[in-house]
Amino acid sequence: MQSSLQRTCQCHIYLFLRKISVCVDDWMSLVVAFFACINYIECMPNPKLKAADRDFFEALADVVFGNPFSPQRDELIVRLAPGAKAGDLTDDREALARVVGPRLAPWLRAGLPAMQGLSAEDRRLLEPAVLYVCYHRYVPQLDALIERQATQGGNSLTVPFADEAIAQLVGGGMPEERAVRFFAFYFQLRRAFYFINLGLAGECASMQTLREALWNNIFTHDMRGYEAALWNRMEDFSTLVLGETGTGKGSAAAAIGRSGFIPYVPAQRRFAANFTETFIAINLSQFPEALIESELFGHRKGSFTGAIDNHEGVFSRCSEHGALFLDEIGEVSIPVQIKLLQVLQERTFTPLGGHEKKRFAGRVIAATNQSLGKMRSEGRFRDDFFYRLCSDVIEVPTLRQRILESPGELGNLVRLLLARITGSPAPPIVVAVLEALGKHLPQDYAWPGNVRELEQALRRILLTGRYTAQTVAVQGQEETLLELLRSGEMTAAELLARYSAMLYRRFGTYAEVAKRTGLDPRTSRKYVESDEAGAPDFAGYRAPPKGRGTRGEG
Repeated sequence: MQSSLQRTCQCHIYLFLRKISVCVDDWMSLVVAFFACINYIECMPNPKLKAADRDFFEALADVVFGNPFSPQRDELIVRLAPGAKAGDLTDDREALARVVGPRLAPWLRAGLPAMQGLSAEDRRLLEPAVLYVCYHRYVPQLDALIERQATQGGNSLTVPFADEAIAQLVGGGMPEERAVRFFAFYFQLRRAFYFINLGLAGECASMQTLREALWNNIFTHDMRGYEAALWNRMEDFSTLVLGETGTGKGSAAAAIGRSGFIPYVPAQRRFAANFTETFIAINLSQFPEALIESELFGHRKGSFTGAIDNHEGVFSRCSEHGALFLDEIGEVSIPVQIKLLQVLQERTFTPLGGHEKKRFAGRVIAATNQSLGKMRSEGRFRDDFFYRLCSDVIEVPTLRQRILESPGELGNLVRLLLARITGSPAPPIVVAVLEALGKHLPQDYAWPGNVRELEQALRRILLTGRYTAQTVAVQGQEETLLELLRSGEMTAAELLARYSAMLYRRFGTYAEVAKRTGLDPRTSRKYVESDEAGAPDFAGYRAPPKGRGTRGEG
C-alpha cells in the first residue's frame, strides 16, 4: 500500500513531466522516467520513526540543548555512545556524533520529501540530530575562524563555508531563515566554549561549577527556550560577578561578553559584528567622581570646563550584539548608581550637556570584590540598583578554595600560566618553579591575591628564583583575634563571628567553615558576613543538633 508521501510525490513528478512534455518529442522516454521515479519513491524509508529511534533521539535532544560543562550531559553521552568513557569525552567530543550519523543517514539520503513526510512529532525528534551532525561537521572550520578573528580588528571575516552549512540544514527540512539563524548559533556555541574552556582553566569542583554557570548565563539552562524566545532578548538579563581581588572576574565577564549572539548576513557572507569588539570593559575605580559620568555616558563640547570636543562614553560605544563590563561597581557613588539604574530600566541615556536620548542595546555585566550585603546595610549601595543588576549572580572561587578542593590545581595553573608567559609549554621551567614555590611558601599558604598573585609570583621566581609569602594582612587579623581573646572582652557571638571569618579567609568556602565549627552552612555564612559588617547579632541562635546541617551551601 502506498503512503500519502509516495502518492503526493508521484503527483508532483507527473505534473512536472507533463509540463515539460510540450518541449520533448519522445513521450515514451518520459513514461520510463516517470516509473523510475515511482520505483525510487517506493524504496524510500517508511516515513515513521521506530520506538527505539524515538527514545534515542529524545535523549539526544537533551545532549544537543544541554550544558556541555554539566556532568549530567557527559553521563548521557556515555549512555548514548556505548564504549565511550566519561573521561575521554573531553578529548573526543565527536564520540556521540559518530553514533548519531548512521542513525540519521537513511533520512538524509532520502532527502527533503522524506523528512517532510514525517509526522510533526517525528520531525521534532529528528531536528536536534540534524543540528548535531551538521554542527560537528563544521567545528574545525568554526574554531579556525574564531582563532583568525581573535587577532584582527575591523570588520568580521568572510565565512567561505557558510553557504554549504546552511544548505545542509535546509536539506534536513529546516526553513532557510531558521537555518541561517542556527548557523549563527553554531558560531556562538563555539565562541562560548572557546572563551569559557580556555579562559577559565581548572579541574576542581568550584571551577567546573563556574564554567557551567557561565554557559547557563549565555544560553540559559535549556537552549530550547533560548532558541525559541530569548536569543535576541538577552540584553534584559544583567549579571553580577562576585569574588575576591585577583580571582579572574574579568575573564569570567569577558567570556560572557564575547559570546553573545551575532547574526549571520548571507548577502555579505560574514557575521554582523566582530566579536573582538563587542566586549567593552571599564574599571570604575580609576576615574574621579567628576569624570565618571562623562566616561559612562559621554559629553558634548562645552558641557563643562575642559570639554573641548564631543566625547562618546562606553554606553555609546557598546554594540547591540555586545556587553558592557562595569568593574568595581561597588566604588560608584549613589548619584551615579541612580543614573545607571535609569539606563538599565529605560535602556536610554543622555550625554552630559546633550538633550537627545540615546538607546543602549547591549548587556550589562558588573563586578565587585566588596560585600554588597554590607554596603546595602550601610546605605552605600542602593537596593533597587542591586536588584536590577542581579538577574544572575556568579561567584568566582578563590585560589585557596580551588587548591583545597584539588591539590593538583596549583600545578595545573602553574603550567598554564607559564605557557602564557613564555609562549610555549616548558616542562623544565615548570618543575623548577614548583620547587621554588614549595621551598619558599608554607604548605597552607592562603594566596590572598589569588590567581593574579600567583602569576606575579611566577614572574618573580623567573627573575629572582624565589617568592616570599605575602602574609602581613592575614597575620595582622589573626593577631588581633588573639589579642581580643586574651583580653576576655568578646561575647560568644563575636568570638564565633571572628573565628568563622578567619576560617573563611583561610579556606575560602562556607562549607569548610561549617565543617570546622559544627554550624550549618547557612549560619556559618551569617557569622562570616556579620564579622565583615562589624556587628554580630545572634542572640536568638541555637546550634543545630549534632551531625546535622553540614551537607551543603546555604
